[in-house]
Amino acid sequence: MDQLAQFAPIILMFIVVYFFMIRPQMNRAKKEKQFSSEIKRGDRIVTKSGMHGKIVDFSDKLNAVIIETGAGKITFDRSSISMEMSQKLNEPVKETK
Repeated sequence: MDQLAQFAPIILMFIVVYFFMIRPQMNRAKKEKQFSSEIKRGDRIVTKSGMHGKIVDFSDKLNAVIIETGAGKITFDRSSISMEMSQKLNEPVKETK
């Protein structure tokens, strides 16, 4: 019993790290993967590097998307699309009074 009492703080620390760091990160990765699989042609997106554009086509062979920007068409990996910024870009505009 005395040995268990010595390891209790370490065990408690691992539990705290799991619930406050690892689990939320896993949930976030799951949401990003779902978002990446649900995008479709015509969606306006923002990449993680800040490039704005509209999805024109998909490349299943490369697991990439082709987006149209002001400069032309560019191919990006699906993983480079920012979920938060793309969702903010597509939100309806709220009217202020």
